[in-house]
Amino acid sequence: MKKNIFAILAVLLALASCRNAGEPLDYVDPTIGGVSVLLQPTRPTVQVPNEMIRWSPARRDLLDDQISDFPLTLASHRQQSVFGFLPIAASSALSDPFRYKQVYDGEKTVPYLYTSGLEGCSIRFAASKKSGIVEVHFDSPSADNAFRFNTLGMPGSFELIDDHTVTGECTFAGMKAYMYFETDGPVNELARKSASRGLLVGTADSAQTLCGRYGISYISVDQAKANLRNEITDFNLDAVADAAKSVWQDKLGKISVSGGTDTHKRIFYTALYRCFERMVDINEYGQYYSSFDNQVHTDDTPFFTDNWMWDTYIALEPLQTILDPEKEALKVDSYLRMYRQCGNMPSFAVIWGDWAAMTGNYAAVWMADCWSKGIRFDLDTALEGCRKNSVDATLIPWRNGPRTAIDDFYNEHGYFPALHRNEDETIPEVDTKWERRQAVSITTAFSYADWAISQLAAYAGKDEDVALFKERAAFYKNVYRPEKGMFWPKDAEGNWIDGTDPRYMDRMYYTENNAYTFMWDVKHDIYGLFDLMGGIEEAERKLDEMFRIPISMSKFEFYKILPDATGMVGQFAMGNEPSFHIPYLYNYMGSPWKTQKRIHQLIDMLFYDDVMGLPGDEDGGGMSAFVVFSMMGFFPVTPGVPVYAIGSPFFETATISLPDGKKFTVKARNFSEENKYIQSAKLNGKPLERSWFSHSELVGGGVLELTMGPEPAPSWGSDLSQLPPSSIDFTLDSAL
Repeated sequence: MKKNIFAILAVLLALASCRNAGEPLDYVDPTIGGVSVLLQPTRPTVQVPNEMIRWSPARRDLLDDQISDFPLTLASHRQQSVFGFLPIAASSALSDPFRYKQVYDGEKTVPYLYTSGLEGCSIRFAASKKSGIVEVHFDSPSADNAFRFNTLGMPGSFELIDDHTVTGECTFAGMKAYMYFETDGPVNELARKSASRGLLVGTADSAQTLCGRYGISYISVDQAKANLRNEITDFNLDAVADAAKSVWQDKLGKISVSGGTDTHKRIFYTALYRCFERMVDINEYGQYYSSFDNQVHTDDTPFFTDNWMWDTYIALEPLQTILDPEKEALKVDSYLRMYRQCGNMPSFAVIWGDWAAMTGNYAAVWMADCWSKGIRFDLDTALEGCRKNSVDATLIPWRNGPRTAIDDFYNEHGYFPALHRNEDETIPEVDTKWERRQAVSITTAFSYADWAISQLAAYAGKDEDVALFKERAAFYKNVYRPEKGMFWPKDAEGNWIDGTDPRYMDRMYYTENNAYTFMWDVKHDIYGLFDLMGGIEEAERKLDEMFRIPISMSKFEFYKILPDATGMVGQFAMGNEPSFHIPYLYNYMGSPWKTQKRIHQLIDMLFYDDVMGLPGDEDGGGMSAFVVFSMMGFFPVTPGVPVYAIGSPFFETATISLPDGKKFTVKARNFSEENKYIQSAKLNGKPLERSWFSHSELVGGGVLELTMGPEPAPSWGSDLSQLPPSSIDFTLDSAL
């Protein structure tokens, strides 16, 4: 009897061990977040990391059981897709096959392979870099079974070149995309959509299974064919999927975790998977088309596009700086080439050019952060372009172009003037329907960017620019209203604007969030901010209060004003990027135990491993990188200052494999879900009393050992002489 019990126990332990010993890729679930809490759902993309082909079905979200098309690639994250593809069984039975949507069932998506059942058929897909392969199995053989090609409503056309080949081109956002598609069995034309924007081809020999492979290009059809020939040489879908799987295993394997729950591992590795969706390399084997000067360039260097800098500078790019600094240097180099080509440093560098989205000059922050962490690039060009964006271009939200009268006001007076509620807009370049001036957050955003430019100038030895931009870095102080204890809108005459509640101020004054979020939007001079507030104790009181002040109106009224401010905890918005650093500010107050408490609360209550698992817009890695950092146990509060604030880990160990072969491990002793508070710490065996560590300490390799417990240890990290560095006067030599 005892032997049987021991045998059963041994089997159960072995099964538990196997379950917890899965590969990182086994924990990735691209459907997490596929139904939005309020705004945009995630897209379950199949691709090779940071490469051009991204496959994701066209539908509203995962609750939509119809797929209108399978775009052959997403040209830009969440914005533009090209070349719709759809298999249709018994196409002649449909009154209009070009309006037909497929009902799907049994769908399964992993990063390297898509499979799904459809009406009358099933589909499989795998991606390479600039090409893809799709296999369709029809339930019944028929010459009436078809592949539908669609320009997705854009100007374009398709041609059936021979009985195995379809080519296509389409125009979108001022540029063109090209397609070359081959089948392994003969096809024939069945129907055309008006203006040649759609083509239906049938299985000429009634083959039950038909496979298609294709290349995409932004240069020409011939280049699309060459891209295909360089990557997929036969119709073996499994081989393409296996090759992509191998790349994903390598990328996700850069961080290994142990201990913790399977739920946390699914959340963590799915977030890490999303950190590799973009930027994407559009160099097509020695040449690339750039929409920044509308030319084809001969160049073997990767050319990366599709970055929403407002969303990604906070956590995504700092994470990739750790995991792949060589690629990060190539991304910066791509931005510098864009600047040389068009004369402006991009903000949102999408495939069709510089999309004038959001606010700020965050390319400067990204580049200053990279340089501070040892990544090298053409510093003089970076400084020139970022400087031009700050002093010669307009600061107006969602606007590119030269500076206007309101920008001249900013340069002279040191703040962006706000309008009173009943005032009409006087600057024609300002959007009056929705975005408006966002006056307060424009001032705080450009203060941070100008600090970053002062850092670039210091690295370049440009003393005059250092002085100029350090002065501008303090402009945020001009919109601090002492009696309100926060940043506040001020009109052009210097008068504060009254009659508004800081919980419900909209885009007239702030970007996507309210005054409470932007009260902490001074990442570059945190102690200067605390001084404005009356000192560290008062700042800590305000931060405590932020998480506790309720919303007094109904949710539908609140979200009519601030639809992006999701995942609200008091006045803290977990679902939007400007909030990510805020829970870590307790480290700068000597109370890191409060950071530890909040991070566990926020992730455990607002991030799940289901289709509604994200509290806000994920934005192609923006929010996911916050999750990756926070679950490992640290976060880069101020990109540009190469240090990490320590939080509270969600795993017993988290090990980063660094590019030079070294490893950095966060190890949690006495780890459990209840033991979220740090009692003591060691770095490489030596006691660590400060609640932060430097980038150089991370990339040097070693072990951060955290002893955990169920109750706070307020003394650890409380020494005010050892707080993390943050100052307008920060320099690498003096602060680290």
